[in-house]
Amino acid sequence: MSYPVLRELPPEQRPRERMIKEGSGSLSDIDLLAIILRTGTAKASALELAAGIIGRFRDLRNLSQATIEELSTIKGIGAVKAVQVKAALELGKRLASLPSEDRTVIRCPEDVCSLVMEELRDLDREFFQALLLNTKNQVISRETISIGTLNASMVHPRELYKIAIRRSAAAVILVHNHPSGDPTPSREDISLTKRLIEAGEIIGIDVLDHIIIGDNKFISLKSKGLI
Repeated sequence: MSYPVLRELPPEQRPRERMIKEGSGSLSDIDLLAIILRTGTAKASALELAAGIIGRFRDLRNLSQATIEELSTIKGIGAVKAVQVKAALELGKRLASLPSEDRTVIRCPEDVCSLVMEELRDLDREFFQALLLNTKNQVISRETISIGTLNASMVHPRELYKIAIRRSAAAVILVHNHPSGDPTPSREDISLTKRLIEAGEIIGIDVLDHIIIGDNKFISLKSKGLI
């Protein structure tokens, strides 16, 4: 099978540009290897060299066990490219060997409260935060989206979902505090939440709840049937 020279491909079809636009998950093993190799030779493109490596070792498991000397025997793969491939594979091995991170799982509003109450309850202005969750409702990250005034916080859907998309969140839980200590939601709180839910539906990121923090007490808009 013949693979094109990368510079002859339309920009949107080149592996590096596709990775930037679509993410690494959209690329094949050959595409990813071509990015690592960067350049081809006078007679073979980087894609063809990558295909030759996969063809020689059949799969990534065998490739990960190959030595630099074995890689260097492939036509067009010298010591430099062999080292580049081995370095990338070694990084993958080290990542796979890291102990799994213990992430907090959110099962109910009380789980959210235990995470944020002590920090938010005594603040003198409104902090609007988001818990970003993966598909298992584990907390990926906790992000401050905006800092408001004594009794109001301004949040634009763009700011929330820009962060959520960048962190590959499957869902979010909204959190903000009321400096007055009374967590009763205002009409503005409910309206903002519904607007963020609607924006999330378009993007494909669910808003699971909105928790309002007061002085050692909280209210879940979902539990109250307000969203």
